[in-house]
Amino acid sequence: MTETVPKSLVTVAGRPILAHQLEMLHARGVRRAVLCIGYLGEMIRSDFGDAAYGIKLDYSLDGEKLLGTGGAVKRALPKLGEEFFVLYGDSYLPIEWEPVADSFRRSGKLGLMTVYRNEDRYDTSNVVFRDGEVVVYDKKAKLQEMRYIDYGVSLFKSSVFEQHPNDQFLDLADVMKALVHDRQLAGYEVLERFYEMGSPAGLAELEHLLNPSR
Repeated sequence: MTETVPKSLVTVAGRPILAHQLEMLHARGVRRAVLCIGYLGEMIRSDFGDAAYGIKLDYSLDGEKLLGTGGAVKRALPKLGEEFFVLYGDSYLPIEWEPVADSFRRSGKLGLMTVYRNEDRYDTSNVVFRDGEVVVYDKKAKLQEMRYIDYGVSLFKSSVFEQHPNDQFLDLADVMKALVHDRQLAGYEVLERFYEMGSPAGLAELEHLLNPSR
């Protein structure tokens, strides 16, 4: 499906997934977003322009070299503020964002990960969450005490990325693991399940959520 169309433009319930994301974000108070785009990304800019669904849009392009999820955030840093949310482009996360931001500021930490008590239900659990802090995060090493999963919304202070070199591949998961090591990654438990369209099964579930009559 994504050989000729970027994932953000894949149709879900009659519209591109990005349209649903922006509409949801606007309803929760977001008014500006920076889209980190790569493969076929100019198609997204062409379709959505400088503003859509009440949200002002800016773009940060990977270029010829793939930068990874963390490297893309690093490149976009001049367009971001001192604190910012990060959301994956293939997920739909219907939660309230202001309480997450409030929790991040109260924590005094450099980063925050939203977590969901998954119990391996929707995907493999990869987080140990305790007393408001992420104490273990690992997508590869499965531990018995992992009950939670990275929900998909994170918050960071820009200083987290300033130490990394420009235009180098960087995985966001490695950034988070470093914060865990330094005890600088707060956690915020959400009760609503997550939705994603990175797989045929996930796409079907999201289609049903956004268009239940089908």
